[in-house]
Amino acid sequence: MMQTWSGWKRFSGGRIDTVDAPAGHGVYEVRHIITGRVMAFGHSGAVAKTIAELTHGEVSTWAKLLGRQPLNARVADLEYRTCAAASRADARTAAQRLLGLRQSVWRRRLDIGLVGRHAG
Repeated sequence: MMQTWSGWKRFSGGRIDTVDAPAGHGVYEVRHIITGRVMAFGHSGAVAKTIAELTHGEVSTWAKLLGRQPLNARVADLEYRTCAAASRADARTAAQRLLGLRQSVWRRRLDIGLVGRHAG
């Protein structure tokens, strides 16, 4: 069973060694503070380590094969939130569900935008 999202957290002084995240399984999201653009989203068996790797620019070869890439932004411009999970399978399921919800919200926004254009 997945817990709730943590609040958004900034990297202390732009340092990655102070990541306040679950050491174990969970879901993570990293976004740009000013634009709100999601820079990274996924699940991991070691959330704190994954976030640190992404922000430090040292993503392992295995992580690259899974689609993780270093972030192209200054760490001071980023913030993150996490959600712990009981197991890796729970984290994977939760990430897929959250991604599906996000995609349906964007589809609705797009549909509303297209309807608005044709109404005027």
